[in-house]
Amino acid sequence: MAYSSIELACADGIATLTFNRPKALNALNTALLEELAEALNSIKQDDAVRVLILTGSGEKAFIAGADITEIATLTPLAAKKFAQFGQEIISKLQTLAIPVIAAVNGYALGGGCEMALACDFIYASEKAIFGLPEITLGVIPGFGGTQRLPRLIGANLAKEMIFTGKHLSAAEAKAIGLVNKIFAPEELRAAVDDVAKLIATKGKASLCAAKQTVNQGLNADLATGLGIERDAFALCLASPDAMEGTSAFLEKRKPVFTGNLHS
Repeated sequence: MAYSSIELACADGIATLTFNRPKALNALNTALLEELAEALNSIKQDDAVRVLILTGSGEKAFIAGADITEIATLTPLAAKKFAQFGQEIISKLQTLAIPVIAAVNGYALGGGCEMALACDFIYASEKAIFGLPEITLGVIPGFGGTQRLPRLIGANLAKEMIFTGKHLSAAEAKAIGLVNKIFAPEELRAAVDDVAKLIATKGKASLCAAKQTVNQGLNADLATGLGIERDAFALCLASPDAMEGTSAFLEKRKPVFTGNLHS
């Protein structure tokens, strides 16, 4: 499918999805979200893809937020539908079976910060800026920010960000656990590519199991989470990749994982 608001490229088990509205600082609108949904469906159906990277085009923004020109025209009912649509797409991203890395190259504000929060971890440029500034417009985050941010950094720090609407530098975001690592702007993509390549060498079934187990366990008590882990561990052992991994260890060679989620 040809896209106008995003770009999608796949090579060597790694898919790279680039938000591509640089004149609007890659702001989210309905058209972009619809294309994102299509792209995520395509990635989900591609057994060859083991890792997804999200980034923004241009040098200024990952995603600068939702498109205010569109939001300003919404009635309350239309606003609820828009928020529901955005939440559904971002939840689709979060529940994607494969690991997702956000390469935040600039502004990640509002919906952009919410998009990054749905990824499995964030690497950021030193020039990246994070924030949920919706309060300055008289509204609140509507694409999951009030729910995912407290789960990641704790309720009090999340409330401070949401109540003030202030922006955080990459260093500040790293200090509170929002960002894993920060890099010079010219080094960001190479660093993300390196970790994506490393992850892509692992078995797809075990990557999927690890991601699902962590995510499901976060919303459960410890005993339930341990049960989720036991079941996932057992299912992993039935996969071709587990057979390859254990055989390679015993034979003192590097494993070559070729299994997928259907084998």
